[in-house]
Amino acid sequence: MRAERCTPVITHVRPLPRSRVLIGILLLLQCLFGTPVLAEEDFHEVRVAEPYLEMHTGPGRGYPVFHVVDRGELVQVIKRRTDWFMVQTKRGKQGWVKRAEMELTMTPDGGPTQFAEAEFGDFTRRSWEAGFLAGDFEGANIVSVYAGHYLTRNLSVELALSQVFGNFSDALMASANLLAQPFPEWRLSPFFLLGTGAIYTDPNVTLVDEQDRTEQISNVGVGLRWYLTRRFILRAEYQNHVIFQNKDDNQEINEWKAGFAFFF
Repeated sequence: MRAERCTPVITHVRPLPRSRVLIGILLLLQCLFGTPVLAEEDFHEVRVAEPYLEMHTGPGRGYPVFHVVDRGELVQVIKRRTDWFMVQTKRGKQGWVKRAEMELTMTPDGGPTQFAEAEFGDFTRRSWEAGFLAGDFEGANIVSVYAGHYLTRNLSVELALSQVFGNFSDALMASANLLAQPFPEWRLSPFFLLGTGAIYTDPNVTLVDEQDRTEQISNVGVGLRWYLTRRFILRAEYQNHVIFQNKDDNQEINEWKAGFAFFF
């Protein structure tokens, strides 16, 4: 007597129209929001509103003041280090100004300036991200690790490796994904993803007449990133996978998982 099929997948269907819709949404977001990450040359200007602005030789109270900018003058913000900002005057002098003084400046048109918290600002400007997730893979347990690099503020690429533990078989899955994050400045930020990869299935019940196999897999999904503190993120996501088999029907599986990540 044959045991039931030794994969964690239970549904056999062709790719669904909603998968194509999600792919279309992701490509549209790429076109609309795929703006480059700000380089150090993309300066922001602020106007001195107080009688003067003190510039230090380094990012700390222990560094001496070497120059003072008068009220009404514009300075360019070059970069930030925690609660200190490197600025440059119109005459090319560069120095460091503490956040408390920068918050008293104005925009060039006279409006108030806003500066994100140092740690959260690092989150919005991150270049790399890595994490660990666990959850459900159509009734089986799954654990995943991933690493990603941000191409722009809104788009990133990720490499993921997952281990699936089923009742009748285990599986190892590797994938490459493209992620679109339309609102990177939000503390609770949604994202969309699509990707492709391969899944290797290894039957672990001797009564099941199955062979090890490797098949191509594609996936689309949605998720949320929640900035916690310092360099940590809580991440949750849903993915719809389609396994392309050597027969007429493909296998579709749903995956839910959540976990923690850090950025740098």
